[in-house]
Amino acid sequence: MKKLTLELENCHGIRQLSTSFKFRNGNSVAIYAPNGSMKTSLARTLADVAAGRATVDHVFPERTTIRHVTDEDGNELDRTDVVVVLSYDEELGPTEATSTLLVNASLRREYEALQRDLLDARDELVAALKEQSKSKQDIISIISRAFTQQNDNFFTALMRLHYEIEEQDGAPLADVPYDVLFNSKTQPILNTPALKSALLDYVTRLNELLDESSFFSRESFTFYNAANVTKSLGENGFFSAQHSILLNGPDGLTKEVASQADLDALIAAEKQQITDDSSLRKKLDVVEKALNKNVDTRAFFAYISEHVELLPNLTNVELFEQNLWKSYIKSHQELYDRVVSHYKNAEKRRKEIEKEASDQSTQWERVIDIFNDRFFVPFRLAAKNRDRVVLGQESLLKLGFEFEEGTESATVERGDLLRVLSNGEKKALYILNVLFEVEARKTLNRDTLFVIDDIADSFDYKNKYAIIHYLKEMSEQSNFKLMLLTHNFDFFRTLESRGVVGYERCFMAQKGEGRVILSQAVGIKNPFIKDFKLRFFEDGMKRVACIPFIRNILEYTKGEGDPGYLKLTSLLHWKGDTPSITQEDLDLIFTEIFGDQGEWEFPSETVIKLVTEQANIALKADEGVNFENKIVMSIAIRLLAEGHMISELADPNFTRNIPANQTQALYNAYKNRKLGTKETRDILESVALMTPENIHVNSFMYEPIIDMSDAHLRKLYQDVMTLDT
Repeated sequence: MKKLTLELENCHGIRQLSTSFKFRNGNSVAIYAPNGSMKTSLARTLADVAAGRATVDHVFPERTTIRHVTDEDGNELDRTDVVVVLSYDEELGPTEATSTLLVNASLRREYEALQRDLLDARDELVAALKEQSKSKQDIISIISRAFTQQNDNFFTALMRLHYEIEEQDGAPLADVPYDVLFNSKTQPILNTPALKSALLDYVTRLNELLDESSFFSRESFTFYNAANVTKSLGENGFFSAQHSILLNGPDGLTKEVASQADLDALIAAEKQQITDDSSLRKKLDVVEKALNKNVDTRAFFAYISEHVELLPNLTNVELFEQNLWKSYIKSHQELYDRVVSHYKNAEKRRKEIEKEASDQSTQWERVIDIFNDRFFVPFRLAAKNRDRVVLGQESLLKLGFEFEEGTESATVERGDLLRVLSNGEKKALYILNVLFEVEARKTLNRDTLFVIDDIADSFDYKNKYAIIHYLKEMSEQSNFKLMLLTHNFDFFRTLESRGVVGYERCFMAQKGEGRVILSQAVGIKNPFIKDFKLRFFEDGMKRVACIPFIRNILEYTKGEGDPGYLKLTSLLHWKGDTPSITQEDLDLIFTEIFGDQGEWEFPSETVIKLVTEQANIALKADEGVNFENKIVMSIAIRLLAEGHMISELADPNFTRNIPANQTQALYNAYKNRKLGTKETRDILESVALMTPENIHVNSFMYEPIIDMSDAHLRKLYQDVMTLDT
């Protein structure tokens, strides 16, 4: 979806709204809508679309309703492509539709068949290896750990060995008993410095003797090579066929060997000569001493002392263990090849099924993890029936709730939990159900419009920012489009500052005469710094709008006794010097604070004159957010009202000594002294109720003045102008 168009008339209180949103540069739009303007009405209208029901105007049901919600091609949105997330709905919970997390029956059967054949082949190989190695240990874990450093990668380990097993010539270590050499008592000692040093000395001397040998070579014809040659020649009938071999002998002489017995005797004699070397025997004694720790290590030495040809292998224990298993496997290569064949044949399809199952199962598990990790509530969530869901025995996920209080915890049912949670905590739980809906739709790969109505309202700051972070993730989904509705201006600004919505896709709703207007948002990023202040010397409306901001800066930096602060107070409240403050005075205060050089075109003109002129311009301006216009009209309303009350009270001693909250104090005195008419007092009461938040107390937040409609302020300004007539 590249464009969304709304054409609405008489929809849940929206008299008329015609607008469109383009999603070329982002997937989300945000609408700031003051209470009563259109937010809930729009959410309800789009909820009707999602539910496939007609929309009406409940207040004026006789009015004709028009509702068109279309894409860039003019097509009405499919109801299944619209999701409306209301501010809070306690009954909302996971449904069959949102639990798209199951491996379906046919996939499960196919996967089980693939696994069954593979596991049968594996078990047959493991049984053979267990017998071959004479081991009582967990063969699967040992092989996995030996070749992958992990306990559960058995098939990965076998696949890594495939080329080496194919190329390996024979199984020279196939008869070595694994458990004698590798067990929980021997393995720690094999890596000790003492044993490693003793083994190094032994191997060094052995290599010297091999270098001196007439027949052996440490590089190419070791004890093992000799044993393999004699075994191979005998098994293949070499000598029975009257063949002979020629061996190099001492002093460059050669020796012919024509029988198996002669070859065995010659090799045994040469080997005995080496192993009987006194220096080598002493070094073997050192090895024995290092291994004389317990029954297992003594059994280890007893075995290697009878098979000293194994000792050089112990200088690299990890490699020796791997070579042992390669020999065991080579001895049963047919069974090994069967496992490899099953694995390769099933691998592609198995991965496809596992991915689909993983995508589906982790979908809801991720929701639970997101909730537990990001939201701050006094309970944790868990899937009660995870295994039954994955196995297809149940179709709907059931959540378990563990309530936590200090160091104690208790498992509770959802209904009981709701009875003890605060409203804010209930809303956090409600968010979980929203997460289920969102995560389920991420995999549909079709455009979905999410209409999200003040989802963070009434949350504490930690959970509010957790929601904002999640909304940002949603906005980055290419198939999601977000319409974020809020009456909270701080939340609205945060959506923009945190990158959930681009500045150009932020809108402000204004309910005017007979219609709702959406205007490009202004003033999101501190309008005083980024707009009003920059136009201070040239734009009358923005110049007057700067006054409460500058006054607040002086209040926070220099205090309420500062002369500049007092002078600006006289431009927000009617004081004795209010009529005489000039533009030059205002320029001096501005320059002193900001250092910006400039001057108003008419420096001797009074500021009160400019306030009145600009308020009259604002009165006739086009309808819209008109932020600066509202500030100016609010200032003008207060000054006119206070000026009228001071004049009517005619009590300088009282008015000069009002310590604070001047507008309210003047109104109370005016009312208590029964001045003016009822109509006049009603107008002044409206002024007292409206202006403190708008231009005095909250000028950096300024949400109240944005909330107030243009029409209300214009009407109040017009009423105040009649007070002296």
